[in-house]
Amino acid sequence: MKENVLDVLMFLFEKYYYDEPEEEPDRDSMEENLHQAGFTNSEINKAFQWLDGLAEQRHQPELKLQADRPIRVYVEPELDRIDTDCRDFMLYLENIGILDAARRELVLDRLMALESSEINLEDVKWVVLMVLFNQPGQEANYAWMEDLLFDSEQEYHH
Repeated sequence: MKENVLDVLMFLFEKYYYDEPEEEPDRDSMEENLHQAGFTNSEINKAFQWLDGLAEQRHQPELKLQADRPIRVYVEPELDRIDTDCRDFMLYLENIGILDAARRELVLDRLMALESSEINLEDVKWVVLMVLFNQPGQEANYAWMEDLLFDSEQEYHH
């Protein structure tokens, strides 16, 4: 079974985090379930490293910005992996207030940490959802993003 890190993360998110279980699952039981689902050790380890990186950035200080919104200039490695549709979508999320500059950077950090050669729009939506889920005070933005992700009929306009 050829899986990538995002597939493992989506499995974990849907199985353990989405329904808000009463108790937090331990890593060993999650790892065992991932093995039973057919994921490889390599992808499981990468997924846990990705989650550790996300957890390290859980409490980001609010940025006091002088301008209305800073302009984001993408560097070559980001441009190589994150296409125009994905960048447009993140700009759209900023324009409607779902992402601020700090959370946009966190999303970009987590996208680049996926180590995929190409990142598609579905990948971006899932990473944004996971980032917002992990950030205190982002419940409304998370709910909006969740609706967007699971309502395939809804479209965005930038």
